[in-house]
Formats: sequence, structure tokens, C-alpha cells
Amino acid sequence: MLGRHSRRALGSLAVFLGVQFVASTAAADEAFDVLPDQVYIERDSGPLEADLYVPHGDGPFPAMIVVHGGAWASGTKAQLAGIAKGLAKHGYTVAAISYRLAPQDPFPAQVYDCQAAVRWLRTNTEKYKVDSDRIGGYGYSAGGHLVALLGAMDDDDFREPGLAADAQSARLQVVVAGGAPCDFRMLPADSERLTYWLGGTPAKRPDAYEQASPTKFVTSDDPPMFFFHGAADDIVPIRSPKRMVERLKAAKVPVEFYEIPEAGHMGAVVDRSSMHEALAFVERHLKAKTPAGGDHRAPVPAESESVHGQ
Repeated sequence: MLGRHSRRALGSLAVFLGVQFVASTAAADEAFDVLPDQVYIERDSGPLEADLYVPHGDGPFPAMIVVHGGAWASGTKAQLAGIAKGLAKHGYTVAAISYRLAPQDPFPAQVYDCQAAVRWLRTNTEKYKVDSDRIGGYGYSAGGHLVALLGAMDDDDFREPGLAADAQSARLQVVVAGGAPCDFRMLPADSERLTYWLGGTPAKRPDAYEQASPTKFVTSDDPPMFFFHGAADDIVPIRSPKRMVERLKAAKVPVEFYEIPEAGHMGAVVDRSSMHEALAFVERHLKAKTPAGGDHRAPVPAESESVHGQ
């Protein structure tokens, strides 16, 4: 799962999608305004930015953060610009975000950055026409993992050190996760595939592998989640998100899984049918009504099989 060769492949994907971004921005679009390079938080390593896509009209609009992939080590906020534009055309304020990358900034830096982006949107509702009660996340690969993790976590599950007690919530009200690894506890104890990001093997850093696993945090009031995955994905095993879907179903959380026949990891991200299904899911659960979501979540039954199973 996401070894050195996989990271290289995902870096190529980022370049490909970056070229697509340049082509897609050649013509002006009258349905929304683009506000590039908005600083959402200052880190010691420098500012982190988001590209905002704000629909025309009075608002407030439901919002989506869009989180790029790249094995937590590469990629840019331009990578999923086409997705961001598509959502904006359908009446969503969209923030396509950058975040700190490994190995310079290992886990959980990326989680903290995504949470900060959600809090920033909730702090700037008037400026960006955001309905603070309706914020979702869309991500692919590493980005899919990050939005799935944010969706499953409570604000107190993974609180950034030094965060003010009265900080805005980072909870999401809907999640769309594509090609997403969801349970790193499935890796062999001696696996070195994610040491660059999680700081060691599962045997040496079991807590990190557990805390990075969205499946670990599944509880009964998680937001509705939509997963899509290529049936032929040889980078992120399809059983990883399927296991999370099973847990969400057991918790009676609204969830759908869309499998793309014959698609690999790179093919799934550009599959139009999955985007159509994902948008329909978001429309039902985020735009048509305000999803429920509490601050305390009851645990779900323990998994019937070992989390270290293959």
C-alpha cells in the first residue's frame, strides 16, 4: 500500500492533472468567481493556501473542501481543479487546499492542515458565502484518506496542540473519498511502506498506524459518506475502503460504495460516472437538507475479524 513506486506513480498523476488544470482554466467561467492563493493558515514552514471557487449569487452556499492526493508527499491544490469547478458550477463554494507534505512534515501535520481549512471556512462564511452548517469534503487517494479521516473524527479525537478552546468545529457534514486507504492496521507488522510518513513500521509505531486509520474512528453519528474505487487498483487495495463501508453500515451511517470496473488507481480519478454518482450523493445529503451531526458519538460494535487480517 503506497510504497516508493506507488509514490512515484502518484507524482506522475499529479503532473498529469496539473496539465489538465492549465487547460481547464484557459477560458473564463461565468458561473463562479475564482479567488486563487487565499492563505488559510500560517505555519512555521510558511503559509498554506487554498483556491476558492465561489458561485455567483447571494448565498450562503454549501461548501466543499477538495483535497489532492500524492501519497501525502506530493501534489498541489491545482490537482483537482476540474472537480472543484464542477462542484462550483452546481452551487457549492469550494476550497481546493494545499497542505504540508511528508517526509518533511510527517503525520499528523496533514490532518491538522485539513482541519484548519474547515475551521477557516467557518470563520469566513460571509466573505466566501458559506453555510457553516453544510461543509463537506472531497478527496482522492491520500486526499480521500484525509477527508474520510476528518469525517469520522470528532473535534476532540485529534485536537491540534495549542488550538483555542473556542475554535470553530472541523467536522464535515458529507464525505466523498476516492481511491482512499482507510485502515493501515491491515499492513504487515514489518512493512516499511509508510515509514516516510508514519515514522516507522507498524511494529514500532502501532499508535500512529491506528490513529491514521479512518476506520478506527467510525461511530454512529458520522456524516454520510460516498466511496469510489477502481476494481483493478493495485496501489490502494479495494478491501481497505470496503472494510470502512462495512463498519459504517454497521453503525447505520448513510454510505455508498461505487466500484469502477477494470479501472486502476489513476483511471478511477478521471471516471465521469463516479463523479456523477458522487455529486448525486452530495446533492441529497448536503444541498437538499442540512445533515444531522452531534458532538458526541456512540461507539459501534467491534469488528468481527482481526484488524491485522489481509
